[in-house]
Amino acid sequence: MSLNSLFSILCFALALSFGLVSSQTCDDTMSFEPNSTYDTNRHLVLSTLASDVSSQDGFYNVSIGEEGPGKIYALGLCIPSTDPKVCSDCIQRASVGLSQRCPNQTDSWDWRGGNRTLCFVRYSNTLFFNEIDLEPTAAESYSGDTPGNVTEYNIKWEDLMKRTIAAASSTTPGPLAGGTHYAVDMMPLTGFLNIYAFMLCIPGISSADCEKCLVENVRLQQGCCITKKGSAVRRPVCYSIADTSPFLEAFDHMKPPPPPQSMPPPSDLPSSTNKEVTRISRGTVIAIVLSAAIIVALLALGLVFWRKRKSNKITKFKSFVDDDDDDIEGTHILQFDFKTLDDATDNFSPKNKIGRGGFGVVYKGTFPNGTEIAVKRLSRNNSVQGLKEFKNEVLVLAKLQHNNLVRILGFCLEGEEQILVYEFLPNKSLDCFLFDPVKQGQLNWSKRYDIIGGIARGMLYLHHDSRVTIIHRDLKASNILLDEGMKPKIADFGMARIFGNEQTRADTRRIAGTFGYMAPEYVMHGQISKKSDVYSFGVLLLEIISGRTNIICNETDGSVDSLVIHAWRLWRNYSSLRLLDPTFGDNYQRDDVTRCIHIGLLCVQEDPADRPTMSTIILMLTNSSMTLPEPRETRGFFSE
Repeated sequence: MSLNSLFSILCFALALSFGLVSSQTCDDTMSFEPNSTYDTNRHLVLSTLASDVSSQDGFYNVSIGEEGPGKIYALGLCIPSTDPKVCSDCIQRASVGLSQRCPNQTDSWDWRGGNRTLCFVRYSNTLFFNEIDLEPTAAESYSGDTPGNVTEYNIKWEDLMKRTIAAASSTTPGPLAGGTHYAVDMMPLTGFLNIYAFMLCIPGISSADCEKCLVENVRLQQGCCITKKGSAVRRPVCYSIADTSPFLEAFDHMKPPPPPQSMPPPSDLPSSTNKEVTRISRGTVIAIVLSAAIIVALLALGLVFWRKRKSNKITKFKSFVDDDDDDIEGTHILQFDFKTLDDATDNFSPKNKIGRGGFGVVYKGTFPNGTEIAVKRLSRNNSVQGLKEFKNEVLVLAKLQHNNLVRILGFCLEGEEQILVYEFLPNKSLDCFLFDPVKQGQLNWSKRYDIIGGIARGMLYLHHDSRVTIIHRDLKASNILLDEGMKPKIADFGMARIFGNEQTRADTRRIAGTFGYMAPEYVMHGQISKKSDVYSFGVLLLEIISGRTNIICNETDGSVDSLVIHAWRLWRNYSSLRLLDPTFGDNYQRDDVTRCIHIGLLCVQEDPADRPTMSTIILMLTNSSMTLPEPRETRGFFSE
């Protein structure tokens, strides 16, 4: 299977709002003769498929003919709970369209949208019901730019995509899905505006294959279309859409919040005036008594709370530490009170906002003595996972001290507040320079080479030299902060994992990280190791060299490519220096650049065993006489 084909998509803007269109694909690799057995069987299948699908609750697959070139396999699918008549009409349109547009191709498919529904038809001369097929791919972006704050939108968009992928690929789909891998979800954005997500895989493929297909869809959407209000990606086995407006009848099934309870109608009230007065009097007495009792109880609780307020913070922190069976009270991390941080940030003023992470906003603060700090305030309505991230970051950073790691100064746990306090780094994060057409010129090759070395040293410390082995799991440009001298410091350890002394690998069902940076064994199987961090380092290294994000959308023809595959292609054609950021001009060291590209490709090899360790990477970077092995070009999941 070709990753180049997998990433070759149609990426164009539609002038209309979300009006889903047909996406027919005719595979030209094999064809049949007119009036042949296959032609006859295809006509038979397509002429009855609409009624078969609508009568079988929206899904039907069939094979016709004896083994040989005349046998055909066909599948029809509608969104679960689609009205049978609507489903039948959609399948019929798709069947007719394929007959007309694909007159003699033996393998063709069509995701057909319209009238607030979606259906899928595919036929082939080979059995495909339980097989994953990721190519060809088609994608669309819909008119209009991302509303509001782009960073906030991207964070919420990615959280929604991960959540919907998990739901759609689950082995126990929701009640609307029947036996289909299917999910719809939404996330509030601003005011009355929401982000809506729809994902569907064909029945028969495994949960892992469904997840793999949807992950690739989201990766493409993130690369080509995340700046648009909506986007859709279609493949032979899965389909995904995201938009800021509800689309398809699927969202009609999302339950609205229950209406507020109303007062009983006047007819329910007693008609007798005397009884009414008596009842009101009794009600008044009861209300007074209950109010007095509640006031007394609240005063008592308030007194208890007042007495325990200071000890509550300590107790909460002790419980927080005990949960992890790890004593960090002896470290130099301070516990700040909320008022101190509130004053330092001018009541968390928007003017002091300098960034946003996955679970909260980062503010610049200044203590009375002039010390500048970065204050990460987790959302007050934070999820349980947010608390886990908070705990994890404190406990991990309490154990670490290195020039290339961001330094944590303290934390605050007070009431609902969960706050982390770091050293303030004035140049923000690496992505602010690397991918900004104006600022990227400030990073010449010499500075970038130093940044590469600094990140490598920081990762070496995490993997080999710290008191415990740390797997970062989310190494990317936005998590590399830059100090006043442009020295890199690795940040955001909320997703990090601590390994035991002899532990080399861990497995997880929760895939945490950023699409494009995650190693294939981590995305597909949840396998965490030092080598999964090495893969992320390799992607980051190629980004630093090229000044391009790991997924590239060509604005000329709308095609989408992977930076990793682009680097492999140039390497294979002995033109790897074409990867270099053109802002360098001729001001770079040819041998250093070539060596760094070579190291980057070694890091992104598909087999973890082939990737070098961070200690070997340091040697490769610092010892120019060291011979580097030839990288093995990625095959399978990430191949061309």
